[in-house]
Amino acid sequence: MAKLRAGLIGLGMMGRHHARVLRSLEGVELVAVADAGGDHYGAADGMEVLPDVESLIAVGIDYCMVAVPTAFHDEVGLTLAAAGVHTMIEKPLARDVAGARKLAEAFEQSGLVAAVGHIERYNPSLQSLRTRLEAGELGEVYQIITRRQGPFPSRIADVGVVKDLATHDIDLTAWVAQQPYTSVAAQTAHKSGREFEDLVAVTGLLADGTVTSHLVNWLSPMKERITVVTGDRGTFVADTLNADLTFHANGIVPTEWDDIARFRGVTEGDMIRYAIAKPEPLRTEHEAFRDAVLGRQADIVTMRQGLATVAVAEAVIESARRGRSVDLS
Repeated sequence: MAKLRAGLIGLGMMGRHHARVLRSLEGVELVAVADAGGDHYGAADGMEVLPDVESLIAVGIDYCMVAVPTAFHDEVGLTLAAAGVHTMIEKPLARDVAGARKLAEAFEQSGLVAAVGHIERYNPSLQSLRTRLEAGELGEVYQIITRRQGPFPSRIADVGVVKDLATHDIDLTAWVAQQPYTSVAAQTAHKSGREFEDLVAVTGLLADGTVTSHLVNWLSPMKERITVVTGDRGTFVADTLNADLTFHANGIVPTEWDDIARFRGVTEGDMIRYAIAKPEPLRTEHEAFRDAVLGRQADIVTMRQGLATVAVAEAVIESARRGRSVDLS
């Protein structure tokens, strides 16, 4: 069987990793790359660096990976849709809801396979967590908390921490819980002298009543990527930096010391750190998109789902600006 002909536009910090994975992906041949700004990281590896998406299309490609700055997602994506090219666009899908909706509708109307690169869905710890939640191992889910903190990434210039980093948490939370957001309330801060916010604290509510909380910033000297899911049987902790998943069970041994029993509510039970396979999330993401293009069953992040994430992110920014909760239902 002939290999799928893949193109890549955007050779920056993420683009170079997409190039590496596409070159080694079974059943795929990276045939062309493009970046109007050139190839600062050597991702082209000897290939001609084309100037724009039109030249990429002219080479003849089956699908394209878009890793340009968010501000250009609409323009590049709509051009690919018009050309009949299956496309995956790095997250967030677009800079605003209007752009995200145009992209989702354009690819749907063209009957093309289209996805958004929300890579956290493919993290082994979160995939294992979701499987366990679906199996009922936690019982009813009460709360989902995420913490995503670290130094400022110089690659980001056109959006703030909400649309860059917090969209990871918005998407993974709705995906893990299989529930949409119905409301959010947020506070943001501008501490680094940039146009956009660099810190956000968000509380939210999902359709089934699950309470959510997200702490996200570009101001911490340490890097943290944690998801905590609490339910009526205990708590899962997913560390997506290390792809580790731990379960803290509610205790079944009664606490005889009355004062402590009254204070703790539930008792501490067993703790399990699961041994799970740890494939690279970016490779898993690309394998899923390749399979979808080939018509196989595959779990991709659809552009409709990407649109929903952008809508929640905009509600977070609106909530912080207005100083009140925003209803999404």
